[in-house]
Amino acid sequence: MQTRPIPATGEPLPVIGCGTYVGFDVEATPAALAPLAGVLDALWTAGGTVVDSSPMYGRAEAAVGALIDTPAKRKRTFLATKVWTTGRAAGVRQMEASFAALRTEVIDLMQIHNLVDWRTHLPVLREWKAAGRIRYIGITHYTASAYRELEAVMRTGDFDFVQVNYSADERDAAARILPLAAERKMAVLVNRPFGGGGLLRSLVAKPLPAWAPDIGAASWADVLLQYVLSQPAVTCAIPGTGSAAHMAANARAGVPKPPPPAFWDTRLRDIVG
Repeated sequence: MQTRPIPATGEPLPVIGCGTYVGFDVEATPAALAPLAGVLDALWTAGGTVVDSSPMYGRAEAAVGALIDTPAKRKRTFLATKVWTTGRAAGVRQMEASFAALRTEVIDLMQIHNLVDWRTHLPVLREWKAAGRIRYIGITHYTASAYRELEAVMRTGDFDFVQVNYSADERDAAARILPLAAERKMAVLVNRPFGGGGLLRSLVAKPLPAWAPDIGAASWADVLLQYVLSQPAVTCAIPGTGSAAHMAANARAGVPKPPPPAFWDTRLRDIVG
């Protein structure tokens, strides 16, 4: 899998990761965790490392913690989660609970989820980063309606990462958020790379366009992920899945070098009409 550097440090990050929303919200029992162990094995085998979670995702953090409970598995994982509450004390409690659920002493990326009370949480994240408890600080959102506020927060200069929605049918970030991330030297995680309105489901029954093999795409998921990765400011796409087969298929999109953004100028109509 290809990698791209985290601008703050130059650390290489594989371009396809795994989101845990819905798919990892299971009881931490052997039977429930077994398919998810396959998901992480598929990610690691393909060269991926990024696993993104949140307290908002129900039992997902605990499931991830149970699946990376050895030093070797933890070492293979770039572990990202979020704080999603108001108030300093509540934020500290929630983040401590995330450390416990994830069974780790260090979280690679702690993000302020959906901008919730970011001014309160940011000083704590700075303190914990300085102490070595977290390695990177991020901010997230998933709707274009929040971009004005998100841009203002990004301009504070205190964040290493921004996580945002971007897909063939949700393209607003390309005009505003991605250029600002490049300017501010922030890594970009892309959530919802398959679109927010069932884009991938709508494409499954359609034949692949004739140009798909030219970019090494063997499925519509490949095409959509290649579209996202065509933006040079994007560091890693994190489609969510609880299927090992889907994880392996998603990871394959990170192998070819993606075409430049201009490639899509005459091809988007094949995807979104």
